[in-house]
Amino acid sequence: VPGKETGFTKDKIAVIYASGTISGGEGDETSIGSEKLSATIRKARTDKNIKAIVLRVNSGGGSALASDVIWREVSLARKEKPVVVSMGDVAASGGYYISCAADKIVVQPNTITGSIGVIGILLNTKKLLNNKLGITADTVKTGAFADIGSPSRPLTAAEKMIIQHSIELVYDTFLTRVADGRKISKGMADTLGQGRVWSGMDAVSVGLADTLGGLYDAIGIAARMAKTDKYVIEEL
Repeated sequence: VPGKETGFTKDKIAVIYASGTISGGEGDETSIGSEKLSATIRKARTDKNIKAIVLRVNSGGGSALASDVIWREVSLARKEKPVVVSMGDVAASGGYYISCAADKIVVQPNTITGSIGVIGILLNTKKLLNNKLGITADTVKTGAFADIGSPSRPLTAAEKMIIQHSIELVYDTFLTRVADGRKISKGMADTLGQGRVWSGMDAVSVGLADTLGGLYDAIGIAARMAKTDKYVIEEL
């Protein structure tokens, strides 16, 4: 176990767990809520006794907006104290999004990470409603795109272009976050992105992560960055 917990010390290293699908709100045992996790990171950032933060990520991703909210808190924390990410079995897509702003990323050899990409899914139930249930829908609207994404009809070509453009804007933001965090060009981020999935070992070799190791290795790295060899671990 890292750290020397004998004797009196006020120094702490916070270990914050981020496990599950990323969504807005408070989250629960199986999901990461952007509001709750952001508040936890903020608490660790403003606590003067916490000298470094270790974020343990186990997530296959989720909401792009929620991921960006968490990313912002990680970025703010990094400006004030060392932030080290420890990746578990999976830290992909949104899981990588919330990780890329950290000072260091520690990854296990078999971690599934990367998946830097954006996907949007819309449901078209027209045939189900018409043919199976005998239900038809009539719509009155004020503008051509007022009911964009309606499940009762297929998308028009123009609507597909609008949604595709929106997805590309989110992807561009994702690339910017990765490029800034990992100190690479957006072109390189795109080369490593496009939804590609990397093992932890490969992630280190291509620059998406810094070193191989587990949670205790990440805590040790955080302690060295904080220049403390006597600390207690506070789990949040």
